[in-house]
Amino acid sequence: MEIDKAKGVIEAILFAAGREVKISELMSALELSSSEIISIIENMKLDYQEQNRGLQIVNIKESYQICTKQEYYEYLYAILDKRNKPNLSQAALETLAIIAYNPRITRAEIEQIRGVNSDGTIYKLLDYNLIEETGKLDAPGKPGTYGVTSEFLRIFGMGSLEELPDLPRYKIDENQQIVIDDLIEENQVLEENENAQVEQTNQKEAEESQNGEIELPEREVEENNL
Repeated sequence: MEIDKAKGVIEAILFAAGREVKISELMSALELSSSEIISIIENMKLDYQEQNRGLQIVNIKESYQICTKQEYYEYLYAILDKRNKPNLSQAALETLAIIAYNPRITRAEIEQIRGVNSDGTIYKLLDYNLIEETGKLDAPGKPGTYGVTSEFLRIFGMGSLEELPDLPRYKIDENQQIVIDDLIEENQVLEENENAQVEQTNQKEAEESQNGEIELPEREVEENNL
């Protein structure tokens, strides 16, 4: 199949599907290998960028989806149904972040981290299809576990959870409070620099004082000679 025709077929499939389409589905439809499909789609991405198109192709795990660019959202929002836009509270964002960084986490563990009941927040995230039940934990009571969905990855523009930004390192102090290790290290560096500056100043003053003590007897000798 010619490259231009393959591009057209893939674009048509992604547009008509309205969802993420697995590479295996595209391989079956076009009778091409995985590497050929990936190469063609990467080429299509470049075409979209060079032509400044309003659409983009994003990869989500082992799938692809065609969607609008984020910078054009304000123009679409004025036309599309506003009820389709998830309205996430601070509590919902906190819960979503906890689940994203802790796949297969239980409701009890979420509430232990947040310190409050999270039933309503979890139901809202499930309703928005941002999280999903991922199974049962092998523990007493068989509590259900949660993880984020491909819809979460699509909305936040990520291909996988590996693209999440790194969290700062932390530990619990003797007062059961979270202490950020990175901040501790930064403060230690500042203290070390300050101590080094103080030590240098003290050493300089000591050298100057020592020089003064050596010169003093010489002045006294000169005065005695006079």
